[in-house]
Amino acid sequence: PAAGSEGSGNCVITLEEGLHKISLRTDEVLRPRFALLNPELTMTLPPCQTAAGIADMMAHIMERYFTPTPDCEVTDRLAEGLLKAIIEEATKAMSRPDDYEARANIMWAGTLAHNGICGTGRREDWTSHAMEHEISAVYGVAHGAGLAVVFPAWMTFMAMRSPGKIAQFGRRVFDVNDPDDTSAALEGIGRLKAFYTSIGLPVSFAALGVEHPDIDLLVAKLHENKGEEIGGYLRLRADDTREIYTLADF
Repeated sequence: PAAGSEGSGNCVITLEEGLHKISLRTDEVLRPRFALLNPELTMTLPPCQTAAGIADMMAHIMERYFTPTPDCEVTDRLAEGLLKAIIEEATKAMSRPDDYEARANIMWAGTLAHNGICGTGRREDWTSHAMEHEISAVYGVAHGAGLAVVFPAWMTFMAMRSPGKIAQFGRRVFDVNDPDDTSAALEGIGRLKAFYTSIGLPVSFAALGVEHPDIDLLVAKLHENKGEEIGGYLRLRADDTREIYTLADF
């Protein structure tokens, strides 16, 4: 459980020649009409893949949560509730892999994270996914582990430019109590990274096993595949994405 393919019309195709990893959405073709989910089949996952799946489903929610669309209180609360549930159940599943209820809750959350409900009526972002696809295309890392590195870096970049939604995330998901938006945003990012670390995920390129990332290559491939400007929360160009990759290197 992670990709949510049992409830979405999205997929990712990798072309090893040229190191391309590209996502596409074809709801009318790929969204299943019916799916059976059995949490018992996830109990033998290695801890690293359980953790990577948790990071991926959280990222699916956050790509929709961080939006410039105002007045999305209902879907904001859906997203926040799912994130809090995943964080709580993740700790149980990591400490006791055969906990059926924890595995079931995580599996159900993975479906709800990516079936579109959290994105209803709002502009989505998807910068972090696009940036991570370049990392896993070039370096062969697990997608969820790469997202645990990229997403906090993206959030840090945004906290210094448009902190409102990042601060809301910190206050509502991690119970940050700080009236200043920038400080609340940064504290929330710190708590997110601490959670990732607690379940064995990396939060930097070095921890991911990429000691000297070729940031120029990652930026070039990203914009070759996605265009000169990317993102929904804020529009980003090459100088911006280079800075985010650099933030992920610490």
